[in-house]
Amino acid sequence: MLDRYRALFRLDGRRAIVVGAGSGIGAASAEALAAHGAHVVCGDLDQAKAAAVSDRIRSAGGSAEPIAVDVRDTPSVEAALDHARAAILVSTPGVNVRKRIQDVSDDEFDRVIDTNLKGTFRLARFAARRMAQSGGGSIIAFASIRSLVVEPGQGVYAATKAGIVQLLRAVAAEHGKDGVRANAIAPGVVETPLTAQIKADPAWYDAYARRSALGRWGQPDEIAGAVVYLASDAASYVTGACLFVDGGWTAVDGRFDPPLS
Repeated sequence: MLDRYRALFRLDGRRAIVVGAGSGIGAASAEALAAHGAHVVCGDLDQAKAAAVSDRIRSAGGSAEPIAVDVRDTPSVEAALDHARAAILVSTPGVNVRKRIQDVSDDEFDRVIDTNLKGTFRLARFAARRMAQSGGGSIIAFASIRSLVVEPGQGVYAATKAGIVQLLRAVAAEHGKDGVRANAIAPGVVETPLTAQIKADPAWYDAYARRSALGRWGQPDEIAGAVVYLASDAASYVTGACLFVDGGWTAVDGRFDPPLS
């Protein structure tokens, strides 16, 4: 009995592909999956960055290899997933245009939609098909707190992240009978290349830190545990879910502490 529970998070003998593995949450996810026994295909638009993460995993005793993949290109996605033959897919790529809706151009809108939402669609569509044919698997894609709460300048990004949640729920509904689980993770503010602009502005950075219940930003390795959980047998009855890993951001209301008596 205890051995069964000890093995819940182990991924020995399983193949995973992490898209966006070259940096940030993607790199941490790849390292965490490898640490739990998976062979990890580190996919990224920048193959040199993917190779650096793969080398780091191997030097620590894990199993990994790099591959180039562009989520905006269907043949690239299909080729990467064909090569990976993975029972675990983790999709992390995302771009943002921090502008009010009235200032967003058609080209900017299309770029964010094509990378964040359509890129996730391309990956999930092909991965679900492969997993259904091979006996099941776990699809994990990254949403955001912006799938639930939004602020000025985050409208298009927020729309894509809300769309990812519903897209993964549809995959869960359509492929549950095939043994394919599909879940989203919604991080709060995490120090990654995507948030470098905010970190460079101390006032903005501190304001975001104060918005969470923990009073600080998250680090990529603090998100990786959720990835391992959803990839593993510990989450064997979890599908169609959105797991918030946000330091309590969505649980608090404006961070004002009223004088209660």
